[in-house]
Amino acid sequence: MPVRLVSRVTGTCHCHAPAPAASPGAETDVLRAAIVGPPNVGKSVLFHALTGVYVTVSNYPGTTVDVMRGRGRGPWRHVEIIDTPGMYSLRPVTEEERVARRLLLEEKPDVVLQVVDVKHLERMLVMTLELLEAGLPLVLVVNFMDEAERLGIRVDTDGLSQALGIPVVPTALRQGRGVDRVWAAMAQVLAQPTVPEAREPVRYPSPIQEALNDLIPLLADVPFLSPRAVALLLLAGDAEMLARVREALGPRAAEVEARVARVQAQAAQPPAYVMARERRHVAQRLAAAHLTVTERARAYRQRLDDLLLNPWTGIPVLLLVLWLLYEMVGVLAAQVVVDFLEGEVFEAHINPWVDALLLRWVPWPALRALIGGEYGVVTLGLRYAVAIVLPIVGAFFLVFSVIEDSGYLPRLALMVDRAFKRLGLNGRAVIPMVLGFGCDTMATIVTRTLETRRERLISTLLLALAIPCSAQLGVILGLLGSDPRLLLIWGSVVAAIFLTVGYLAAQLLPGEPPAFYVELPPLRWPHPGNVLVKTYTRMEWYFREVLPLFVLASVLIWAGRLTGAFDLAVQALTPAVRWLGLPDAAAVAFLFGFFRRDYGAAGLYDLRQALTSVQLVVAATTLTLFVPCVAQFAVMTKERGWRTALAVVAFIIPLAFLVGGILFRVLTWAGL
Repeated sequence: MPVRLVSRVTGTCHCHAPAPAASPGAETDVLRAAIVGPPNVGKSVLFHALTGVYVTVSNYPGTTVDVMRGRGRGPWRHVEIIDTPGMYSLRPVTEEERVARRLLLEEKPDVVLQVVDVKHLERMLVMTLELLEAGLPLVLVVNFMDEAERLGIRVDTDGLSQALGIPVVPTALRQGRGVDRVWAAMAQVLAQPTVPEAREPVRYPSPIQEALNDLIPLLADVPFLSPRAVALLLLAGDAEMLARVREALGPRAAEVEARVARVQAQAAQPPAYVMARERRHVAQRLAAAHLTVTERARAYRQRLDDLLLNPWTGIPVLLLVLWLLYEMVGVLAAQVVVDFLEGEVFEAHINPWVDALLLRWVPWPALRALIGGEYGVVTLGLRYAVAIVLPIVGAFFLVFSVIEDSGYLPRLALMVDRAFKRLGLNGRAVIPMVLGFGCDTMATIVTRTLETRRERLISTLLLALAIPCSAQLGVILGLLGSDPRLLLIWGSVVAAIFLTVGYLAAQLLPGEPPAFYVELPPLRWPHPGNVLVKTYTRMEWYFREVLPLFVLASVLIWAGRLTGAFDLAVQALTPAVRWLGLPDAAAVAFLFGFFRRDYGAAGLYDLRQALTSVQLVVAATTLTLFVPCVAQFAVMTKERGWRTALAVVAFIIPLAFLVGGILFRVLTWAGL
């Protein structure tokens, strides 16, 4: 018997014989399946399993900021899979949630796959109820069943499916379990001739229920969600939904607004609070009926969270993590691997061979200087990129991938929330801050996930000022790692500037104190496959995006030396460098820093033998606080506007040299 499919995009029907594994076949029209859910539940893993296209899987909010798309595998090539940013509710708070809801409203997917963590099923069922009220064609994907089994957690997915009226699929996506059942559930939903009428799984108190009865007929022509869901969002005070209703209904929207305003004015409690409370009660009943959680599982999770969230134990754990980062990046990569690649490979073999080859075959001095010599593309640019920065970046990305795959980062965000509030931020801002230790440019983009313009501005300033990227951090660890005192001084000064500038910015910039919430993923042993793939992907990004910038910087330096502009710039920087107590040659490293932070740090690394301990720590501190690289400045201009970007740079340059000069005099006076 043929399977009848309806493309809800085009409204046309497609009939064919059933294909293997409940696949709908090979229609010419592309159907859409949207993956939704909060961060850290395995949405990106499911996207990869359904499409074969890799998306970075991260255990912290903010990674999947952009919407990712891919075609389904095999006979499902006609289905477009869409991985949306993390969302907790149909009523958006963050930019991520706005993007995810906008996709549901405007693209009208033919099936919605809501991915939830079985260990937090009760909380996540609240959003399930919202999606059901919206009348969306829904499949509930209950993930991490492998971890639930180890903890003694059991879920009756068949009973839950009957209670909700939708397919409920248990999965362990990191192990590949349950993916076939997801395909089968999608086929079941796609085979329905029409989207089922909006269900009413939640019964609200009489004032809200009466308002719904009045509003739903008035919203019958609204094209994006069910009239019930739109009415609920309007009663909750959703300004974006109100604007959409005005656009859709025109003059008729005035009556809707009047009735909504009347209910809100007469309500004893905010309608948004009442609706959230009733949904939570229904979710609790569903979880109580279909989920069994043992005391052993509760106690195990609670002990681990208490260990990491309590400052008395969480700070020592953080220090241990930082020590491991230092050993891997600052000692193994920055000292052992870099010394071998730079000394034994480039300086002993590659650079002399290139210079000899150029001297023999290239008669033009200018061309020889472009490729080899002191500032050549190969002898300087490629040496910095491959011998100094690459091992450090690779080690950092590897360690960072292990940390984020373990689920530790959201707990760190929760632990530092109180301290960050003094800086005008909340714990969520720890995500771009930690990302900044990988790449400040990428971290500046991620600041868009913060809720207010004030938070985004403060985060952008602090990233540009006091957060060294992975390559710069690694080189600095290599410079100062031989003397822990120097590392302590550098870290203390940079941290003090970070806290002071953040506190002053919070006092000077107007705005309300930020709120904070985060879904804590389970702690788990990092999956080797995830760690290696993420490390490889980031290293691929490094070669594709960063290596050409090193080459370009070498070309610009060559052109500057050829025209004399390089020497003029060095001369202009020399007085400031002398104020820092550094030799004139250090001006070259600071000039390199205009092109890339890590390029400047690598130039400083070349001078390490000629600098005293005081000069090393002063140079490292000033370079850390120095202007952001060209790429970060460009992103700041795009995200915050050119006036803000220029103001940030105008503030940072004098502050960096002022702090460096004062530090030099204090350390000299102290007789370090």
